[in-house]
Amino acid sequence: MEKTWRWFGRKDRITLEMLRQIGVEGIVTALHDIPNGEVWSVEAIEDLKGYIEAAGLRWSVVESLPVSEAIKYAGPERDTLISNYIQSLANLGKCGIKTVCYNFMPVIDWIRTDLEHPWPDGTTSLYFDMAEFAWFDTCILQREGAGADYSPEVLQRAQQLDAEATPEDRRRLVDNIIVKTQGFVNGNISEKDNDPVGIFRSLLEKYRGITKENLRENMRYFLSAVMPVCEEYGVNMCVHPDDPPMPVLGLPRIVTSAEDIDWFLGAVDNPHNGLTFCAGSLSAGAHNDLVPMARRFASRTHFVHLRSCDILPGGNFIEAPHTAGRANLVELIRIFEKTNPTLPMRVDHGKNMLGDEGYNAGYSFHGRMLALGQVDGMMAAVRNEIKNGLI
Repeated sequence: MEKTWRWFGRKDRITLEMLRQIGVEGIVTALHDIPNGEVWSVEAIEDLKGYIEAAGLRWSVVESLPVSEAIKYAGPERDTLISNYIQSLANLGKCGIKTVCYNFMPVIDWIRTDLEHPWPDGTTSLYFDMAEFAWFDTCILQREGAGADYSPEVLQRAQQLDAEATPEDRRRLVDNIIVKTQGFVNGNISEKDNDPVGIFRSLLEKYRGITKENLRENMRYFLSAVMPVCEEYGVNMCVHPDDPPMPVLGLPRIVTSAEDIDWFLGAVDNPHNGLTFCAGSLSAGAHNDLVPMARRFASRTHFVHLRSCDILPGGNFIEAPHTAGRANLVELIRIFEKTNPTLPMRVDHGKNMLGDEGYNAGYSFHGRMLALGQVDGMMAAVRNEIKNGLI
């Protein structure tokens, strides 16, 4: 598979020259300066593509061309926004960029409660604590009916956390859940917002009454509209699974399981409608068995994220080292190397190590460099197995 890296543009502290030196072949990025819903022009695409190519790399994957919220909840401006999206896809295709990763998660992208959970060796990982999340939902956000979504044990712990919390504890949790994991990549909330909880409540309100069936239909409508331009220019759309793969905050989530993936692939049965196989997101759900899922969906997988999670008691989970966790990355690599060895792959959510202070949550340099080295070694071993007819 092609070794790629998520890079956040010219302002990223990690330079393209650094990435060439550690063996990166392709870049995963986006036009982060363009507001969601606006057209990506050929000129802007070519400018960034040329900058990447001048460093001896290629722009392999767009992550992400964001799907505006009004497309997801079917607002009155939906068709205008889809028209803009189609034009952006056409412009990407004209520029030779053929893989577009996106998500269809309402309001909030990936969710963690702790961005620096310590390991015994002094490194840190991203972590999800169900009781802390329930504390945010029931006591800070004060979402109507939130208590019904949690067990009595989780609610009791959430109430205890609320009683013991300082104002700084509350600020940190809000920052972790709805600001730091979202705001640096065209999120709905930025670090400059004075009232992130109020903004978040107003976004949730737009989905009042939206069911799983409604959201599925809105995704089908969107994919049906964009497939003709994908066919014209050979662009592959690949949806990222929901992270974590379960309903949250009263919002439906529709890319959480094999059944969900079967549904959207069948709803718009076109080879350009595909999956980003994110082993980390999927492995955070106890209902997902990743190896058979990879075999089942390999032919419709257009992009691979290799990372792994461990599920802990009480609904908690932690980002595991890339050589551990329940995702079984070696076996996944065997499947994708045999099925489509040209697939772009990136490691994801590396640990924070010494020297990684100040990077975006989950996107450290040394931690991801270690992960890339580990995964590169796995890939080399698998390619040797294939060469010698061992698999």
